[in-house]
Amino acid sequence: MTETIDLRLFATLQKFTPENSDAFVIMPNATIREVLEQIGVPVEKAKLIFVNGLKKDLDVKLGGGERVGIFPPVGGG
Repeated sequence: MTETIDLRLFATLQKFTPENSDAFVIMPNATIREVLEQIGVPVEKAKLIFVNGLKKDLDVKLGGGERVGIFPPVGGG
């Protein structure tokens, strides 16, 4: 059985966005870390993670139906 999430990647991570990002298929209880591995994003490139608007970490488990936003480290000058 599989579930879907609404997956959004921002800034330099946008190039990793899968075609079906609005209904990205995951296994039940998949973690953010596993999703990143599935789409080929190096985990060290994921700095800020939001699930349904709340800041989370790489090991949060997803049940399906969530909105997930992932941002790279932000640099500035």
